[in-house]
Amino acid sequence: MSSGAQRGAKGGAKGGAKGGAKKKAKPDPAAEAYTRGLAKARHNPAFAALEQELCRSKDCALCPRDGLVRIDSNGILHAHPTRLADPEEWAWALAHGLLHLGFGHLPADTADGREQPDRFDLAARCVVVNRFLQTVPTGRPPETFPASYPGGDEEQLAARWRRDGIPAVFEHCGTAGHEPDQYLRPYRHWSNTVPDWQTAFAASLTRSVSAAMDSAGGREPGAERRPWDLALNWFVSSYPLLGGLAAGLTVVADAELARARGISIAAVSARAGEIYINPLRTFETAQWRFILAHEMLHAALRHGERCGARDPYLHNVAADYVVNGWLVEMGVGEMPEGLLYDPELRGLSVEEVYDRIATDLRRQRRLATLRGKGVGDILGEPLPHPGSGPYSDLDEFYRRGLVQGFDLHRAGERGLLPAGLIEEIRALAHPPVPWDAKLARWFDEYVPRPEPVRSYARPARRQASTPGIPRAGRYFPPEETARCTFGVVLDTSGSMDRALLGAALGAIASYAEARDVPAARVVFCDAAPYDAGYLPPSEIAGRVKLRGRGGTVLQPAVDLLQRAEDFPPGAPLLVITDGWCDTLRIRREHAFLVPQGASLPFTPRGPVFRLTPPTRATQSR
Repeated sequence: MSSGAQRGAKGGAKGGAKGGAKKKAKPDPAAEAYTRGLAKARHNPAFAALEQELCRSKDCALCPRDGLVRIDSNGILHAHPTRLADPEEWAWALAHGLLHLGFGHLPADTADGREQPDRFDLAARCVVVNRFLQTVPTGRPPETFPASYPGGDEEQLAARWRRDGIPAVFEHCGTAGHEPDQYLRPYRHWSNTVPDWQTAFAASLTRSVSAAMDSAGGREPGAERRPWDLALNWFVSSYPLLGGLAAGLTVVADAELARARGISIAAVSARAGEIYINPLRTFETAQWRFILAHEMLHAALRHGERCGARDPYLHNVAADYVVNGWLVEMGVGEMPEGLLYDPELRGLSVEEVYDRIATDLRRQRRLATLRGKGVGDILGEPLPHPGSGPYSDLDEFYRRGLVQGFDLHRAGERGLLPAGLIEEIRALAHPPVPWDAKLARWFDEYVPRPEPVRSYARPARRQASTPGIPRAGRYFPPEETARCTFGVVLDTSGSMDRALLGAALGAIASYAEARDVPAARVVFCDAAPYDAGYLPPSEIAGRVKLRGRGGTVLQPAVDLLQRAEDFPPGAPLLVITDGWCDTLRIRREHAFLVPQGASLPFTPRGPVFRLTPPTRATQSR
């Protein structure tokens, strides 16, 4: 507390002692609101760790005249002595001032004659602080303040505004009204140690994040930190590219689970958002950083889902080569001995590496991933363990976490990133067109919309406003039905997944009805074809029965449609199968609907739409 504030406190104590017996002191609403706001600001441990002094004296020259708070480089918060404000606004203003210290805007220095920041620096610093307070809410800003702020750091904003001028809305967004809320002065203290506000704030913020992660992970405060926990916390506090992913993923350290599932070091399930590690393996913290970053990139870049028809293990090996090369290039942690790394593969994509290593299968089968020799560390399904499930759909989490982390990494100039990783992240920012949208485009191109005919031979309903006037009806003549139809060859064997089949049929029905397609020619087929004739799109799903009679031979169904006299020669075919079928020869326009990851036993000439599983809010084990 400053000397002026101390004198005021002593004087108030003496006056209270003299007049306390006669009458009670009147309550001061302004002081009460200020005290409550101060307590709220100090409730955040990151702000409370910044040692500050408080001054609310009427005799103080630095107390703002029309604002709330001014902060100086000695760490003294000068508050307006009589201003009546909401406690939430006081909390926000005090936090704003402390952030100026924590962000290094007011470094302590014993030098005399310190130059004050100009109006451009003042405005830019206040914008950066206010933007931070939007992500770490403390109190509430005054209603006159803007709801959003421009991007960029203090130096970038100040340089831009020196060139173009400060927008009026950001001219006075500090806490001292129309006066500067930051003041540089020589540091004077009985101690010779000059405080480092910025380092103290960074350390306290790191401790707060670590405590939050411990709480989220169910760890007791003050418990001994394991090396993988330290590694995970490092990403959150010091490496923005992967910090968002690290905060959302769960590390499962279970020795029995690792033994039962053959996990030598680590594995990951992108679907569950869990990294499984073997806690019996001993590594340094830097090596655990490398291991966790390796698994996080596997999950975020969806290497398991990108395998397609490739060999899953070899695709995992190719992804390991690429990911390890990126991490070595970025200097993230320290690569443990024995992991897959080849400098000659630098700059290649996972698919390109796969094409190279697939020529020597015997050699590649002897290589080991983080899970072990001959097995991949990219798991499809989650591993059941105590406390597991239910699991949410994490696609959007991975995309947003990596894309936003990339933006923060680039804005903070935290180091160069490999070109291949940048391409992968940018591809995540623009996800591919879903299969159902591609199917809709195929319908638009190959299934024309029928043209209705109006005729008084089929009268329409009379309008209520003019009941005496008959109106022409609307119908589709037979030639339009033949021109605007399509054929469906549907694999009804027992190996077909019912959920995927329902999604495919629902998409077909909705697009056909949207385009006014009156009927589609449907042939069900497993061991033998069954011609269901022309069906309205809404009835296709209701006629399907999975017969489960062994293998699927689809060529007879295709031949049935190609030879049918009542099926137009220009109508396209849509083949729905799980890929376990014979080689097909189709002599007309056609497309395939197959499950994600399935492959056809031949080279298709028509487009292949890969069905993704229906979105599920939760998945129970």
